[in-house]
Amino acid sequence: MGKPAITEETLTGSVAGTLLRRLGATTGIVVLSGSSGRVDVARARLFADAGASAIALRWFGGDGQTPGICEIPIETFFAATDRLVGLGCRRIVYVGTSKGAEPRCWHRFMTRVSAVVAISPTSVAWGNIGPGRDGVSWPERSSWTIAGRPCPFVPTDPDWKAGHVDGLVSYRGLFEHCLNIFPDKAREAVIPVEATAAEIVLIAGGDDALWPSLDFAEAIARRRKDAGKSASLVAAPDAGHRILLPGESTPRSTLHAHGGNDAADASLGREAWEHIRDLL
Repeated sequence: MGKPAITEETLTGSVAGTLLRRLGATTGIVVLSGSSGRVDVARARLFADAGASAIALRWFGGDGQTPGICEIPIETFFAATDRLVGLGCRRIVYVGTSKGAEPRCWHRFMTRVSAVVAISPTSVAWGNIGPGRDGVSWPERSSWTIAGRPCPFVPTDPDWKAGHVDGLVSYRGLFEHCLNIFPDKAREAVIPVEATAAEIVLIAGGDDALWPSLDFAEAIARRRKDAGKSASLVAAPDAGHRILLPGESTPRSTLHAHGGNDAADASLGREAWEHIRDLL
């Protein structure tokens, strides 16, 4: 007998996006894209093909949602967990990329999450990208709220002078600059990875031109180790921000630099996939 069929369903309401359900699956995956807002059905299908049920979550920019990444309730993600648990999934894994990896370990509300895969992650929370429900983007606000209260974040410096890689703006220098000039805010905005019991896999490229994801990933791994907990770090010095899992061909941004190159990004993705499969 072959594997059970995968059914695809468009989700609306409190859980928006696309559900790829595999009958009888006991592992459920929540796929969070980054600031592009893409509903990453292709990545969700990769997990469904591996035997899980998966939700490619639309977590901003949809009907009834905040138009930008601005004061997004962390509770948004609980509903996705509830949906998968209701389908019989006993093991819940969150797979977040870039900005979508930021809310993954707010531990007080992640008690039902078994594992987290953070691709091109950050170790601290940053300010909003785009407008809130009020249509206002500036002054800067938190990206996230918990129980209605804004989470601490590292602000950005509006006077930062942009650098360029391959003719495109590289924001890596901005994030490094802001960590240096706002050290107190950076300490307040540290994501509490030490407190979660979830398994953590970190995937990062040393040539990331968008932000220093490998530095962030190494900081997370150190803090987990200091707390007596583990985190697996899968890294490559020549990979960039856009890590490609097997079969993926996500195009590069035409607005900002990613760093890396197609071969290195795909090679790291293949190595990472072996670690990710172990979580399923």
